[in-house]
Amino acid sequence: MLFALLAVTRRWPVRRIGRTVLVHEQEAFRAALTRVPLDRTAAGTTGGAAGELAGAGALFDQHGVEHRDARRDAAALLGAAGVAKLRPIWTKLLDDRLPVLGAGGRVDLVPLSAEIAGATAAALLDLDVDPVRLADAARVSAAAAARAHLPGLGRRRAERSAATAADELLDLVAPPSMRAGAGLNAMLAVAAINTTVAALPRAAAWVCDDGLWEHAENPVLVDELLRVTAPTPLLPRVAAEDANVGGCPVKAGDRLLLVARNAAEAHRRDPSVVAPAPARTAQLVFGVGPHACPGAGLARAQLGDLLAALAPYRPAVVHARADRRSALPGWRSLVVRGTA
Repeated sequence: MLFALLAVTRRWPVRRIGRTVLVHEQEAFRAALTRVPLDRTAAGTTGGAAGELAGAGALFDQHGVEHRDARRDAAALLGAAGVAKLRPIWTKLLDDRLPVLGAGGRVDLVPLSAEIAGATAAALLDLDVDPVRLADAARVSAAAAARAHLPGLGRRRAERSAATAADELLDLVAPPSMRAGAGLNAMLAVAAINTTVAALPRAAAWVCDDGLWEHAENPVLVDELLRVTAPTPLLPRVAAEDANVGGCPVKAGDRLLLVARNAAEAHRRDPSVVAPAPARTAQLVFGVGPHACPGAGLARAQLGDLLAALAPYRPAVVHARADRRSALPGWRSLVVRGTA
């Protein structure tokens, strides 16, 4: 229902429906993130979900100096030096898992992506846990939290399930004796793992379908694939003060649905290494200004390495099954077979 609404309203740059303002156009999208004071703890927002998951202090629900300090810490972990330190983790998994494609074998890229995401998050947070178990817990927690925010008769049951899933994740990322950093650890794990598992298989499937393997090691293709797949296609926010977005008056308390996929023109422009979208447009899938995702460099590195590792085998998709219950659009299974 939501995605049908987004498709119907995307002809308008900004569209109000009751107390909800849908923002599709890129300049309005930028304005909503940089010029509108936001209620970062409101229910139904990323910050609100962070607070429900593990209490305050999870980067997404912070303001002012506290937010800047947390962003600086996250940027240090996920900057160029941090990515270089983490890179051997996923390249070893690729080296171990993909050679079977050389004999025409098959690999399911979804569990591989989950293992990559879990191992990377565990190293990032300095956790001694099974990466597959961590990935499963983060994905279950995110999906349960998303269902708990849907209206309907089963909402209370969904809220209980979300609370149980959150506790199981917290036990992995921050045992009771270390709960001081629970919020940030949990949200970093949820964000990093769910976006990775959503992005990598979808991008690889696009390369398979469009026969783009000759461009697999071109960083322009990586940016273009992230632009069109938009791992986090929708950013829910709530205005803290009256404002104006794209000519539409916004009142304090109005819900803003910022459609990153449309702002990045994913619905208009297919990925192209010959005529790519401007960098300023492609970057929108990672937010903008103080609300830009600090994990953008990590996402680009992981996708670039996956494509480069797959390219020699020229894989083709032989089985695909959508994940109808995940927090983000993605595949439940995406099996590829080597053809080279």
